[in-house]
Amino acid sequence: MAQQAYMTETGNGGSGPERPGSRLRRLAHRLLGGWRGDPRIWRRGIVVAVLGLLLALVMLVHSRIPNRLGNLGSLTETFLPWLGLAVPVLLVIALVRRSATALIALLLPAIVWLNLFGGLLGDKTGTGGDLMVATHNVNADNPDPAATATDVAGSGAQVLALEELPASDLPVYEKALAPAYRYHAVVGTVGLWSKYPMADVRAVDIRLGWKRAMRATVTTPRGPVAVYVAHMPSVRVKVEAGFTARQRDESADALGEAIADETLKRVVLLGDLNGTMNDRSLNAVTSQLRSAQGAAGSGFGFSWPASFPMARIDQIMVKGVEPESSWTLPRTNSDHLPVAARVKL
Repeated sequence: MAQQAYMTETGNGGSGPERPGSRLRRLAHRLLGGWRGDPRIWRRGIVVAVLGLLLALVMLVHSRIPNRLGNLGSLTETFLPWLGLAVPVLLVIALVRRSATALIALLLPAIVWLNLFGGLLGDKTGTGGDLMVATHNVNADNPDPAATATDVAGSGAQVLALEELPASDLPVYEKALAPAYRYHAVVGTVGLWSKYPMADVRAVDIRLGWKRAMRATVTTPRGPVAVYVAHMPSVRVKVEAGFTARQRDESADALGEAIADETLKRVVLLGDLNGTMNDRSLNAVTSQLRSAQGAAGSGFGFSWPASFPMARIDQIMVKGVEPESSWTLPRTNSDHLPVAARVKL
C-alpha cells in the first residue's frame, strides 16, 4: 500500500514510480495553468496590489511618518526590517488569486526593502582588528550574575561595558571579572572593564537625574580611545499613549552633545540605546558615529529580546576607528544578547 502512494500511470497502462519532477510540474500547472487566456488576471487581486503599494510607500517615506501621534514614526522605524515579511505573504495570496496585477505591484515593495536592507544580508566580517570590545545589558533581575560575568569575560574582549548593574550585585560582577580585567570603573548603573589603563573617568549627564552614562579614556598599545558607555531610558508601547519615548529622546540628544564635544579623535560608544539605527530619535548620536554591525557585521545582528531577537537596540558605534567585524555573543541569563566587535585603531 505504501508503494502505491508513489506510483503513477505509465503510457502503456502500467504503473511506475512517480518522479519528483512530475509532482512539481503538476503543482506548477495547478498554480499557473489557468492563467492563459484568462482576462480576469488583470482585474483580480486589486486589494492585494494596493496593499503592496502601501507597504512600499511606508518603507519609502518612513522618515516622514510623524511622531506627534504616539511616536508612530519611531515605532515604525524600530521594526522596519520586519515589514519585508509582508511581501511573501502577499505574494502567496497573489498566486492563489491568479492576479498578474498584484504580482507586478509586489515588485515595488520587494525592490524598496532590498534597497534599504539588502546590504545587511551579506557577510561583511573581516579577520583583522587591534581591539575587541563588547557590551551587555546584564538585566537588573539577572538570577546568576556571576555566570553572566564569566560568560562575557570568556569572549576575550579587551574592553567590556555592562549596563543595568544593580548595586546589590556589583560586588559579584567585580569579583567574577577581576581575573580577566585589571582596570574597571562603575558610574551609577553602568560600568567599564578594561585590560588597558583607564583615566579621565566621569559621568555623562544624559538628563535623567541619575547616572546611566559614563566616559573614560582607555590607553591602548596604539594610543588613547575615548570610550562611552550609555544606557538610554526604556521606551514603552501603551494603548493610550502609543510608543512613549520622550525621556529616551532627550537623553539621546544629551549624549550626542557630549560626543560632539569630545576632544579625542578615536571614539567608541558601547551600550543599550533602546533604539535601532533606523530610529530618527537617535539622530544626535547616529549622525556622528558608524554602526560596527552595519559596517562589518553579518545580517541584522538583532540583540533583543534574547529569547527571540527582533531588534538591535544594543549598539557598538565608532568614530575615528575602522570596524573590522561585529557579531552577537551567546545568550546569558539576561533578556539581552551581548554584542561584540573588533576595530582597527
